[in-house]
Amino acid sequence: MWEMIWPILLVILSNTVYNICTKSTPGNVNAFGTLMITYAVATILTALIFVFLVKPENVLTELSRVNWTSVVLGMAIVGLELAYIFAYRAGWKVSSASLVANIGLAIVLIFVGVILYGENISLKQVMGILVCCVGLFLINMG
Repeated sequence: MWEMIWPILLVILSNTVYNICTKSTPGNVNAFGTLMITYAVATILTALIFVFLVKPENVLTELSRVNWTSVVLGMAIVGLELAYIFAYRAGWKVSSASLVANIGLAIVLIFVGVILYGENISLKQVMGILVCCVGLFLINMG
Protein backbone atom coordinates (compact mmCIF):
# COMPACT_ATOMS: atom_id res chain seq x y z
CA MET A 1 0.00 0.00 0.00
CA TRP A 2 2.84 2.40 0.86
CA GLU A 3 4.23 1.95 -2.66
CA MET A 4 1.00 3.51 -3.97
CA ILE A 5 0.86 6.32 -1.40
CA TRP A 6 4.41 7.70 -1.19
CA PRO A 7 4.65 8.79 -4.85
CA ILE A 8 1.40 10.75 -4.56
CA LEU A 9 2.57 12.35 -1.31
CA LEU A 10 5.82 13.32 -3.06
CA VAL A 11 3.81 14.82 -5.95
CA ILE A 12 1.75 16.85 -3.47
CA LEU A 13 4.80 18.04 -1.53
CA SER A 14 6.81 18.81 -4.67
CA ASN A 15 3.89 20.60 -6.33
CA THR A 16 3.31 22.67 -3.20
CA VAL A 17 6.95 23.80 -3.10
CA TYR A 18 6.90 24.23 -6.88
CA ASN A 19 3.88 26.55 -6.84
CA ILE A 20 5.22 28.58 -3.92
CA CYS A 21 8.55 29.05 -5.73
CA THR A 22 6.93 29.82 -9.07
CA LYS A 23 4.52 32.34 -7.53
CA SER A 24 7.47 33.91 -5.63
CA THR A 25 9.68 34.25 -8.73
CA PRO A 26 10.38 37.98 -9.10
CA GLY A 27 8.42 39.63 -11.89
CA ASN A 28 11.47 41.55 -13.07
CA VAL A 29 13.60 38.47 -13.74
CA ASN A 30 13.70 37.01 -17.24
CA ALA A 31 11.66 33.79 -17.20
CA PHE A 32 14.29 31.95 -19.25
CA GLY A 33 17.07 33.12 -16.94
CA THR A 34 15.32 31.77 -13.88
CA LEU A 35 14.55 28.50 -15.67
CA MET A 36 18.19 28.16 -16.71
CA ILE A 37 19.23 28.26 -13.05
CA THR A 38 16.37 25.92 -12.14
CA TYR A 39 17.46 23.35 -14.73
CA ALA A 40 21.14 23.71 -13.84
CA VAL A 41 20.28 22.77 -10.25
CA ALA A 42 18.02 19.95 -11.48
CA THR A 43 20.75 18.67 -13.80
CA ILE A 44 23.36 18.60 -11.05
CA LEU A 45 20.98 16.98 -8.57
CA THR A 46 19.78 14.28 -10.96
CA ALA A 47 23.33 13.60 -12.19
CA LEU A 48 24.53 13.11 -8.61
CA ILE A 49 21.63 10.80 -7.77
CA PHE A 50 22.07 8.88 -11.04
CA VAL A 51 25.80 8.36 -10.49
CA PHE A 52 25.16 7.37 -6.88
CA LEU A 53 22.53 4.77 -7.84
CA VAL A 54 24.21 3.32 -10.93
CA LYS A 55 27.53 1.48 -10.94
CA PRO A 56 30.12 3.43 -12.95
CA GLU A 57 30.47 0.62 -15.48
CA ASN A 58 26.71 0.72 -16.15
CA VAL A 59 26.33 4.48 -16.74
CA LEU A 60 26.62 4.29 -20.54
CA THR A 61 24.40 1.22 -20.69
CA GLU A 62 21.70 3.00 -18.71
CA LEU A 63 21.98 6.14 -20.83
CA SER A 64 21.76 4.10 -24.03
CA ARG A 65 18.27 2.96 -22.96
CA VAL A 66 16.91 6.52 -23.10
CA ASN A 67 14.58 7.21 -26.02
CA TRP A 68 12.68 10.14 -27.52
CA THR A 69 10.46 10.48 -24.46
CA SER A 70 13.24 12.15 -22.45
CA VAL A 71 13.69 14.86 -25.08
CA VAL A 72 9.96 15.50 -25.44
CA LEU A 73 9.49 15.43 -21.66
CA GLY A 74 12.20 18.06 -21.35
CA MET A 75 10.36 20.28 -23.82
CA ALA A 76 7.05 19.68 -22.04
CA ILE A 77 8.59 20.60 -18.69
CA VAL A 78 9.93 23.88 -20.09
CA GLY A 79 6.44 24.65 -21.42
CA LEU A 80 4.90 23.80 -18.08
CA GLU A 81 7.34 25.94 -16.13
CA LEU A 82 6.92 28.91 -18.46
CA ALA A 83 3.16 28.61 -18.40
CA TYR A 84 3.01 28.76 -14.60
CA ILE A 85 5.45 31.68 -14.42
CA PHE A 86 3.39 33.64 -16.94
CA ALA A 87 0.08 32.59 -15.35
CA TYR A 88 1.18 33.94 -11.98
CA ARG A 89 2.57 37.09 -13.59
CA ALA A 90 -0.79 37.55 -15.32
CA GLY A 91 -2.48 37.59 -11.92
CA TRP A 92 -3.63 34.04 -11.31
CA LYS A 93 -3.92 33.22 -7.62
CA VAL A 94 -1.79 30.40 -6.25
CA SER A 95 -4.99 28.88 -4.83
CA SER A 96 -6.67 28.59 -8.22
CA ALA A 97 -4.11 28.43 -11.06
CA SER A 98 -2.96 24.90 -10.35
CA LEU A 99 -6.49 23.76 -9.56
CA VAL A 100 -7.88 25.06 -12.85
CA ALA A 101 -4.92 23.68 -14.82
CA ASN A 102 -5.14 20.26 -13.17
CA ILE A 103 -8.89 19.96 -13.65
CA GLY A 104 -8.41 20.75 -17.34
CA LEU A 105 -5.54 18.27 -17.47
CA ALA A 106 -7.60 15.54 -15.83
CA ILE A 107 -10.35 15.98 -18.40
CA VAL A 108 -7.88 15.92 -21.30
CA LEU A 109 -6.12 12.82 -19.91
CA ILE A 110 -9.38 10.88 -19.81
CA PHE A 111 -9.58 11.28 -23.60
CA VAL A 112 -5.85 10.61 -24.02
CA GLY A 113 -6.35 7.36 -22.12
CA VAL A 114 -9.14 6.34 -24.48
CA ILE A 115 -7.41 7.39 -27.71
CA LEU A 116 -3.81 6.33 -27.02
CA TYR A 117 -4.15 3.54 -24.49
CA GLY A 118 -7.53 1.94 -25.19
CA GLU A 119 -8.95 2.80 -21.78
CA ASN A 120 -12.70 2.97 -21.32
CA ILE A 121 -14.72 5.98 -20.21
CA SER A 122 -17.17 4.99 -17.50
CA LEU A 123 -20.35 6.75 -16.52
CA LYS A 124 -18.55 7.81 -13.33
CA GLN A 125 -15.87 9.53 -15.43
CA VAL A 126 -18.48 11.30 -17.57
CA MET A 127 -20.16 12.51 -14.38
CA GLY A 128 -16.75 13.54 -13.05
CA ILE A 129 -16.08 15.56 -16.21
CA LEU A 130 -19.42 17.34 -15.75
CA VAL A 131 -18.66 18.08 -12.09
CA CYS A 132 -15.21 19.37 -13.07
CA CYS A 133 -16.73 21.65 -15.71
CA VAL A 134 -19.18 23.03 -13.16
CA GLY A 135 -16.26 23.50 -10.76
CA LEU A 136 -14.26 25.37 -13.39
CA PHE A 137 -17.25 27.62 -14.03
CA LEU A 138 -17.67 28.33 -10.31
CA ILE A 139 -13.96 28.97 -9.72
CA ASN A 140 -13.72 31.40 -12.61
CA MET A 141 -16.96 33.28 -11.84
CA GLY A 142 -15.48 35.51 -9.19
